[in-house]
Amino acid sequence: MPATIVLGAQWGDEGKGRVVDYFAEQADYVVRYQGGNNAGHTIIVGDQKLALSLIPSGIHYPDCTPVIASGTVIDPAVLLAEMDMLGDMNLDTSRVRLSSNAHLIMPYHRKLDAAIERYLGNNQIGTTKKGIGPAYTDKYSRFGIRVQDLFDPKIFAKKVEAALEEKNKILPRVYNTLPMEADEIVDEYLEYAERLRPLVTDTSLLLHEALRRGEYVLLEGAQGTLLDVDHGTYPFVTSSNPTAGGAVVGSGIGPKAIDEVVGVAKAYISRVGTGPFPTELHDEVGDTMIELGGEYGTVTGRRRRCGWLDLVALRYAVRVNSLTKIFLTKMDILSAFDTIKVATGYRSGDEHYEHFPSQQSVLYHCEPIYTELEGWGEDITMVREFGDLPKAAQSYVEYIRDEIEAPIGWVSVGPERSQLIEIA
Repeated sequence: MPATIVLGAQWGDEGKGRVVDYFAEQADYVVRYQGGNNAGHTIIVGDQKLALSLIPSGIHYPDCTPVIASGTVIDPAVLLAEMDMLGDMNLDTSRVRLSSNAHLIMPYHRKLDAAIERYLGNNQIGTTKKGIGPAYTDKYSRFGIRVQDLFDPKIFAKKVEAALEEKNKILPRVYNTLPMEADEIVDEYLEYAERLRPLVTDTSLLLHEALRRGEYVLLEGAQGTLLDVDHGTYPFVTSSNPTAGGAVVGSGIGPKAIDEVVGVAKAYISRVGTGPFPTELHDEVGDTMIELGGEYGTVTGRRRRCGWLDLVALRYAVRVNSLTKIFLTKMDILSAFDTIKVATGYRSGDEHYEHFPSQQSVLYHCEPIYTELEGWGEDITMVREFGDLPKAAQSYVEYIRDEIEAPIGWVSVGPERSQLIEIA
């Protein structure tokens, strides 16, 4: 059976955790392929609410193997704390598999992240200060430390010492912070090594063999398309590739193994942190979206910025990811509005844009060109068939489908797993 990718089609926070959970019920493996504990996802199962940042959503299915692949960066303390939390909920975390090639987030990465963000002042990128960016920087400068290094104490100690030789020149002189001690870091991380050892494997081989046996592999991305380091609203992006190409690279399986790419999009749009946002609302409508949608970050708790659905951005996500279907979330939130707007283009001066502009400055200064649609103004949280939705709600979904030229396969009408409409 081929693999499926589930990824964010906007600026993250689209409700991917719930979507991955929907697919994970049938999956043999659920794979996190990029990012670190800067992203979170929340899934609700009965009375249990799971807020996860590293361990994939399939953890609560006993026949599913959660995999943290090579494209991720791992803070061992965070991973082990998450495993302990899940263990207290009687979930078996011994099934988790961690790539030996995944890079480690080190204490100096966290310290640098906070120091750099503070140093930037008004020009802050809006990182979570968890060390993700500096860890990826070391990875791509070939100065990183990987999970496998933990199991050779001499090599690990040498790598930490070499890293601190550089970092301890930067921290005091550039950012006016105290240098760090190698011995303390080595001792701390070697303690983590013993707990992590049973989980560590060649996850690329593990997934390759699973696919050869015809098992179902589900790949989940953190953040979203517009936060991709290559294809997002740079520099206000994450430090990895949440897009479909990143799934192949980060998991270590070939592109021919991928059969379906599902993009998760809200029926409106949100982003957390700084950066351009053409359809952002600064009025009561935006405040209503935030409050009704519970728009606060899973990891940071930060209040998200909200606005009307941006079809220019969604067309872009369809294009760069080869999306085969859209999973539309939070349709029920729009029940609060008599009329609904969608952005079908941008205007900047005399220029009109139907496609996502390649110049970052355009996104800061453009005005969205809106189409106004009829709202449905009634509760849809109990609807389970597309034909039972109010006509205006059906028209909204069909309008999006036609504008982005991609099928919409599912619509969620509430946070519970059962509050879902599957469209044939």
